[in-house]
Amino acid sequence: MINEGIVNVSYIIATILFILALGGLSNQETARRGNWYGIIGMAIALLATIFGEVTAQYDKLIIALLVGGTVGLVLARRVQMTQMPELVAILHSLVGLAAVAVGFANFMDPGRLAHYAGVELTIHDIETYIGVLIGAVTFSGSVIAFGKLSGRISGNPMLLPARHWLNLLLLLGSIYYGYAFVVQSVAGGGLTPLIIMTVLALLFGIHMVMAIGGADMPVVVSMLNSYSGWAASATGFMLGNDLLIVTGALVGSSGAILSYIMCRAMNRRFLAVIAGGFGTGGGSTAKGGEDQGEVQPIEALETAELLSNAKEVMIIPGYGMAVAQAQHTVFEITQTLRGKGVNVRMPGHMNVLLAEAKVPYDIVFEMDEINEDFPDVDVSVVIGANDIVNPSALTDPDSPIAGMPVLECWKGKTSIVLKRSMATGYAGVQNPLFFLDNTRMLFGDAKATLDEVLKAL
Repeated sequence: MINEGIVNVSYIIATILFILALGGLSNQETARRGNWYGIIGMAIALLATIFGEVTAQYDKLIIALLVGGTVGLVLARRVQMTQMPELVAILHSLVGLAAVAVGFANFMDPGRLAHYAGVELTIHDIETYIGVLIGAVTFSGSVIAFGKLSGRISGNPMLLPARHWLNLLLLLGSIYYGYAFVVQSVAGGGLTPLIIMTVLALLFGIHMVMAIGGADMPVVVSMLNSYSGWAASATGFMLGNDLLIVTGALVGSSGAILSYIMCRAMNRRFLAVIAGGFGTGGGSTAKGGEDQGEVQPIEALETAELLSNAKEVMIIPGYGMAVAQAQHTVFEITQTLRGKGVNVRMPGHMNVLLAEAKVPYDIVFEMDEINEDFPDVDVSVVIGANDIVNPSALTDPDSPIAGMPVLECWKGKTSIVLKRSMATGYAGVQNPLFFLDNTRMLFGDAKATLDEVLKAL
């Protein structure tokens, strides 16, 4: 085993690399470098922990590393970009499960009472209890989030009668059993209240995420990311591992900040998201959609003609573009139009896919930078987007997406919307944009129809 000084220096280096990783991920141009910082930092952290603090049973550790590494590698190679949110959700569940497992193992350690006594034992028990509590909520909540994002569970919010009172009872129960756990632990007991609390926490995680509608799921994933960080940090306190404490705090705080930023961007209150009940996410045509009028279809050749004759074009990518893997065709269309002297711009809400297709950064803008320019846009091409171009957010105060910022493409001369069908978006509400006089619908698979448009151009 290496000495403690080398371990501490390694932990400091790993912490710095983790901070640099978070900084790198804040910008598309530095994201790849940020990922490498994180990879190197984690490699240093693992090596320092294995050879500095853990038991010398390296055969078991190597087997665990090989199994975990293989699973991670297989998942990373197989998962499509559109499945990344659900992959992140299920990975969060593993962090929560690990925190629960470590908490129980730590509590049942025969040498626990020999190492701690008095106030130290009480503090250690509270650390263990909180770690298991957060871990259990993270685990069950993340599993439900994975189910909703992957379509295995309905995106509709499950709104039980008196659900807020139920949440309050679960919280009070967790506090009561926490007190019972600390009291019984001194006498050598405490396992029963710990198990009961774990069950309550699992139920709380399930109920909390089931009550949240599809449109708020991105915030939920970010929130669960924060929870997983705090669970890891609590595990660090249990094990006396400084790096795990710091790393967990970094993940927990950054996830909380991201959740707050996302809520502000969606014009939502964080507590309102946790309370649930927003969006239906069913993906079916909303009631009353047929009464909004007739849509006006368009063909790929007509679309190409409109684009060729335009001076200002706005391409608005959406989830449909990601599903169809049409981002590379979008890049080629962009290059072709720019070669013809057409000014092409895009909002940057899907910058990961745009960066993958090598779309130039200088034509990608934030929503508030381009919204005021739509009256000057000749053609807006909406590729599989729905909720982010829905006028109801501004015109219907009773709409589930009321107040959410949207791209006001209907203010331009012509909007061409690419969709497979007239199904609603993730929020489960119909879009009046599709029925406006200056909107044309280009139906079909986005990749196939855009290939036709590119060929015509």
